[in-house]
Amino acid sequence: MPTPIGTQRIERLRRGMREQGIDALVCQKPQSSFYLSGFNPIIYSHPVVAILPLEGEPVLLVHALRDDHARQSAWVKDIRLHGAWSTKQTMGMDWLAALRSILEELEVAGGTLGIDGDFVPATVMRKLEERFPEARFTDASDLIMRSRMVKEPVEIEQLRAAAQIADAGMAAALEAAAAHRSEQEISAQAMAAMNRTWLERFPHYETADFGSLEGGVINGLWCYCLSGERVAFNCDNPTPRVPAEGELALIVIWTNCNGMHAENERTVAVGKLDDQRRRAYEAVLEVRAETLPSIRPGNRCADVYQAAKAAYERLGYGCYLPGRIGHGMGLGAHEHPSFGPGDEVVLTPGMVMSFEPNLRISEFGGLQHSDTVLITDSGFEFLTKTERGFLQI
Repeated sequence: MPTPIGTQRIERLRRGMREQGIDALVCQKPQSSFYLSGFNPIIYSHPVVAILPLEGEPVLLVHALRDDHARQSAWVKDIRLHGAWSTKQTMGMDWLAALRSILEELEVAGGTLGIDGDFVPATVMRKLEERFPEARFTDASDLIMRSRMVKEPVEIEQLRAAAQIADAGMAAALEAAAAHRSEQEISAQAMAAMNRTWLERFPHYETADFGSLEGGVINGLWCYCLSGERVAFNCDNPTPRVPAEGELALIVIWTNCNGMHAENERTVAVGKLDDQRRRAYEAVLEVRAETLPSIRPGNRCADVYQAAKAAYERLGYGCYLPGRIGHGMGLGAHEHPSFGPGDEVVLTPGMVMSFEPNLRISEFGGLQHSDTVLITDSGFEFLTKTERGFLQI
């Protein structure tokens, strides 16, 4: 039988499946197959398929070389194998034939099958349609994401750990920045501190992220620093460039524990700023302060954005409005919902979001602080704890 964490998910998902008339979920997206099974092979070079029927136990189909890992990691007990590896007994080389056999056994091969429509490649979709001509395929991406939005207690524990690791990384990054190190050195020192914190405080958690068909992410404790005009890149590999006097440097940290992601971002003023940069920095801090009271259960994500929009416009930065000022956190470092103008999702206790009002100004790049926040019964809680005011070195 599934563990309690699996039971909670299954109940939520099956409610949604009944509403949409889905007979079974057939998931290949790494985050979805992990969510339905607890197994992350790290490298997805062979299909990993998690199957949740409306009735009966979930099934996990993996390549034979993943068998030992899956049986040690997954909470799903019914694990089937395809391919060939050593002396493993499998259902054959063809994973689609194995999937066909499983779905026939579950008596859903001719039913409505929910898939990761936002992930499944067109070539795989054609093969599924050819192998299951009598089935009806429907996109279950939104159903799965809605289930993922509200975190379970064990997931919140993992998020707290990820946030503490992120805070340790940011402390090291700020120390390196104060010592006038390069973007690369700032980033490397942060990642070294995060790995030490993982080893010393949270060794029972995995920090691997979700890989792809072409490679894996064995360590998901990441940091990069961008300075000056490079801040406008938003994401790039750090360089040997040393942030210069009068510039802004952005430090971005992502971490995860057992798949649950946290984010911590801070902008640092290097020496004395000119009036334009100083005003922009103070404006971002003011937008944050004015927007925070709107982060509470019952408000829509769009309500949070509108509160920020009003502050941007009042402060004279209406022409620089960002498309959103935060996003969901969890199995994805960027997932639904968003603090954006059209997002009608209502904030609910247990949801976890980033909060990151920002400015991007072509003359000098931009700036932002980003925190990971947990929606509570009465408002929100900062999971990341780094100083949130004006940071100057």
